[in-house]
Amino acid sequence: MRWKIVMVFIAAITLLVGCSEKTYEPRAINPETDICKVCNMSIAHQDYAGQLVFKNGDYEIFDELGCLIEVMEDTEESEVGAAFIKDASDDQWINIENATYIYSEEYWTPMYYGVLAFSSKEAAENYMEENGEGDFLTYDDLFDFNWGIHH
Repeated sequence: MRWKIVMVFIAAITLLVGCSEKTYEPRAINPETDICKVCNMSIAHQDYAGQLVFKNGDYEIFDELGCLIEVMEDTEESEVGAAFIKDASDDQWINIENATYIYSEEYWTPMYYGVLAFSSKEAAENYMEENGEGDFLTYDDLFDFNWGIHH
């Protein structure tokens, strides 16, 4: 009888742990149908793309970071499961809270915001060595950043 109680306890713990942490993953961009939620441009330059994953399972796609941040500023935090941006050095998705950002008005981006994301500070520094210096930004800086003529 004791082993049945232990088995029920283990099953209950397993279910609770499994239900408590939902993971959110980026989805592939479809260049035929995906357009930026803010500027309605097609996602022609996928290496700058961003996306929001909502807790209800919906996705919103953006052609670059500035557009994504604009929508995040107007969205209830409790609705967002995760947000992702493409790494400028290797075209992989990064959770925007974990990225290293650099800005220069000389960096080209689809909407000319000039902010690029990288998975590490080292990758950002390598980019600056090859493409010109920029300024480092933190995730929190993105919400106070002067996004220029677009905002």
